[in-house]
Amino acid sequence: MASTVPSQQISYTTIALATTGVIASAGLAYALYFDYRRRNDIEFRKQLRKQHKKVHKTLEAEAQAAQAGQKDRIRSVVEAANEEGFPKDPEETEGYFMQEVARGEAMCTDGSDPVDAALCFYKALKVYPQPRELISIYDKTVPKVRRINICSDTEFFANADVQPILDILAEMIAVDPDIHVSGSSSDAGHPTVE
Repeated sequence: MASTVPSQQISYTTIALATTGVIASAGLAYALYFDYRRRNDIEFRKQLRKQHKKVHKTLEAEAQAAQAGQKDRIRSVVEAANEEGFPKDPEETEGYFMQEVARGEAMCTDGSDPVDAALCFYKALKVYPQPRELISIYDKTVPKVRRINICSDTEFFANADVQPILDILAEMIAVDPDIHVSGSSSDAGHPTVE
């Protein structure tokens, strides 16, 4: 005959629920304690402000270093492209131009490195006979803003803006003394890039 007396063992579900309850209570208690200290303890508020400023300064310094690094990288890829040289034959030039524009457009859409994408457009610009016209075409067709997700140790920036490819291309043109993009009579009223 089966026993009708309930078992004295505690089930795993009860243990899991009790553990979850204790952890949630501890988290809530810490949040309340933190909020109380933040509101009532002047030294604690000062410490939080100092930490916030320190993190902000660190992020600013990292951003400036990254920008300086990107400028150096832009300069080096332009120099490397110029050292490689460009085709002189009209048929080769046309094929080269089409290849570089296609590569640049593909890199724009697949989220590749913006410097590499701008380099493709730069190479196409170097062989194009009318650079001013090509820049206006780029201005109409190349995406203005690219968005990516960035996650750092301290913050998560959803959809942070990346430097537009056209801005990088403008820096490449500024670095290269051989590209002369000046306005002509048909370009009157448009700003010139030199």
